[in-house]
Amino acid sequence: MTLRSLANIYHLGVKELWSLWRDPMMLVLIVYVFTVGVYSGAKALPETLNHAPIAIVDEDDSALSRQIISAFYPPQFTLPQLISPAEMDQGMDAGRFTFALHIPRGFQRDLLADRDPELQLNVDATRMSQAFTGSSAVQQIVQGEVNEFIVRERRTAQAPVDLVLRARFNPALERAWFGSLMQVINYITMLSIILTGAALIRERERGTVEHLLVMPVTPTEIMLAKVWSMGLVVLVAAAVSLQLVVQGVIGVPVEGSLPLFFTGAALCLFATTSMGIFLATLARNMPQFGMLLILIIIPLQMLSGGSTPRESMPELVRNVMLAAPTTHFVEVGQAILYRGAGLETVWKPFLALALIGSVMFAGSLLRFRKAITRMA
Repeated sequence: MTLRSLANIYHLGVKELWSLWRDPMMLVLIVYVFTVGVYSGAKALPETLNHAPIAIVDEDDSALSRQIISAFYPPQFTLPQLISPAEMDQGMDAGRFTFALHIPRGFQRDLLADRDPELQLNVDATRMSQAFTGSSAVQQIVQGEVNEFIVRERRTAQAPVDLVLRARFNPALERAWFGSLMQVINYITMLSIILTGAALIRERERGTVEHLLVMPVTPTEIMLAKVWSMGLVVLVAAAVSLQLVVQGVIGVPVEGSLPLFFTGAALCLFATTSMGIFLATLARNMPQFGMLLILIIIPLQMLSGGSTPRESMPELVRNVMLAAPTTHFVEVGQAILYRGAGLETVWKPFLALALIGSVMFAGSLLRFRKAITRMA
């Protein structure tokens, strides 16, 4: 590549940056996703049991029933509402509480007499995430209080093996630690596709593509300019988000090398920006591009291993997703940011990202050449 070609790529890239600067909607999108989007994705995980409303019917009114009632408290549950049996069905129907625990009369007496008394737990299953997580939590809390009441201390039978649990990389099992970093990785992928695709469609709608065709530049130079300029914007925004939002506001520690992580991000951006240009050549306008984007982004994010472990997916899905750059980028991100891995650990996904990016760039370039030939 000659110095003239490098100069063309640089100046065309600067033109893309100025064009983005004059697009307030895109600027708002970039700021929003890397600030509010990252923070809300880390803090508002739907599977988290948080302030679940619970009501208790205490017909026993014993020391044990009062001990069970006192075991439910924020932040997992709201303070229990003491209701009558007649109010239980009405409250469930009205959606005032998700759980209703019925403690029958004589519960403590029957328990001490070894009569196997029963408790009734009613769950509003329309609140799917809280119902699934909360029902297990209620059972564990009740069972723990019953055991403590019987033996006067919380203990279990002596196991033949003493199992010591040590949670590495996230000792407190904080969901926000996982959610915030995964959101940054997801938004790097999403924005890189949106920005490059929107840049090409914007030029086509404004008629500036025709101006490029009469200039002494090649399709390769045009594509590389869009790749480096939009990739740079995403990298800078992600770096600021990691520093200010993830580490500063949420307080998530980053174990590994940020330069190494952003090297992997740059390799992923080489593939995803090419993908954005390819989609833009298929779409005639922004609404069509948005529809294509939905079909691509959702599988990339849901099946890459960031939301669901790849081990739990069908083998066919795992094999197909090896062709997606996000699969290897998630592996790189988790290894470097969580476990502090070095290049000796992540060189294989780095190589996979480089190969996938090269193939996607070549395919997008071929499609881009055909598209601008038709415009000419």
